[in-house]
Amino acid sequence: MQSYDLTVDKFLDHAARWAGEREVVTARTGAPSLRIGYAGLRERANRASGALLALGIRPGDRIATLAWNTQHHFELYYAAMGIGVVCHTLNPRLTADQLAVMINEAADRILAAPANLAPLVADVLPLCPTLEHLLWIDDDAPPPGTAAVDAWEFEHLLATMGRETRWGAFAETAPAGLCYTSGTTGPPKGVLYTHRSNYLHTLRALQADAFAITASDALLIAVPMFHANGWGLPFAAPAVGAKVVLPGRHADGASLARLMRDEGVTVAVGVQTVWLGVVEHLERTGTTLPDLQRIVVGGSDTPQALVRRLEAGLGAVVQTSWGMTELSPLGVTARPGDAPGESAGRLLMGLDAKLTDAEGAALPRRDGAVGRLMVKGPSVLDRYFGMANDALDEEGFFDTGDLASIDAVGNLTIRGRSKDLIKSGGEWINPAEIEAIVGREPAVGQVAVIARADGKWGERPVLVVELLPGATVRDEDLVAALRGTVADWWLPDEIVRVAAMPLAPTGKIDKLRLRADYAAGLL
Repeated sequence: MQSYDLTVDKFLDHAARWAGEREVVTARTGAPSLRIGYAGLRERANRASGALLALGIRPGDRIATLAWNTQHHFELYYAAMGIGVVCHTLNPRLTADQLAVMINEAADRILAAPANLAPLVADVLPLCPTLEHLLWIDDDAPPPGTAAVDAWEFEHLLATMGRETRWGAFAETAPAGLCYTSGTTGPPKGVLYTHRSNYLHTLRALQADAFAITASDALLIAVPMFHANGWGLPFAAPAVGAKVVLPGRHADGASLARLMRDEGVTVAVGVQTVWLGVVEHLERTGTTLPDLQRIVVGGSDTPQALVRRLEAGLGAVVQTSWGMTELSPLGVTARPGDAPGESAGRLLMGLDAKLTDAEGAALPRRDGAVGRLMVKGPSVLDRYFGMANDALDEEGFFDTGDLASIDAVGNLTIRGRSKDLIKSGGEWINPAEIEAIVGREPAVGQVAVIARADGKWGERPVLVVELLPGATVRDEDLVAALRGTVADWWLPDEIVRVAAMPLAPTGKIDKLRLRADYAAGLL
């Protein structure tokens, strides 16, 4: 067989050759959407690789992108990775201090950002001595003068220093991307993806029981490209020649609905709060999305009542999913037509799993058994960036921190986070089971259960709910939904209502902040 390194540049090469006119569309504020075919995008990204080399960047170096979902960001993915440079995606919603910790740990040499993030960039630069160049992207006029580093405009750099460059001249085991975990349950940690891991993750994500994207689809990537490779979609879309629609900075319901309608979006991927905003806009305006067939939702558990509302409001099938940054990030995706809440999805080829007890002993395979979910595979983390020791057990499995059950045919059901378990009177309460039951109530939009300290029992559960707009429900009705389904001593001692659940930048419920706000009396 031929020697063929599994490097991600081959996805864009394929799209440029066989779907060269298929569009990548970027929404812009106050201007027509930016459009380019895969062939043109590949040519620009390849010349941008030459520009990076002209700046002294070399394979193995790391460049940081502090950016939204745009054409320039898409091009930088491939410009960096195509020559063996690591693309380190940063979350623009973090503080300068948080970003500096990541940039300094990664020793990034270039920071790419749009001018609309100039105030944040100005705060970051003095904190990051490894940065040598600042690259302004997305065509907005950059602010004048930035001390300490050389500043470039992307289009000017491409025009003056861009040149055709050979891609893929390195081993498939070379690092490709760096992303830090969301930090909703602990300090963020870096996950370093390789070309091989991204390539094999892409093949798994394209399976019919996963994202199942095809050449006939118009794909809206509403999940941030700064989070876990944009769920791998910037690789999966060109791999099949699907049309790509990028929302830029604006992910409000009105902007997304207009973009989806104008571009004939058939599949859209993002967190549940994004789609709730779209539904509310459609309800206010009485409009529809006639081309939309399905949306893929991830980031946090999606209550059944919300799934039903999204499907009714969008006129599309909702596929829930589970994954982690450490998994590149796809774990499993529910198949179209699966009832919400039955399982997160079926285990796919390329991801192995087992359940263990608290001491790490493997549990026997039987329906209903709940244990710690351990996974391994070619796109699963081995060790965190910068750490000497691996994060695996003696069989090579990674501890996800989730509790789960797996039935005889591989349907995986997430039963909660092991760190979220509440120990009351020496016995465990699983918040996820309470959340799942309350989440089925028609009035409930989002739900979380946290622990509060208790002098007698150690910890007791507190139920926090965010109702759907205009909905009402009595506390006693929420308790009644639980009574008889869970043990009486699991019933929450307190119910707190919030106007908006605190969310991490990735869309997950931020339980660290929720606990802190509760302790401070802010709820």
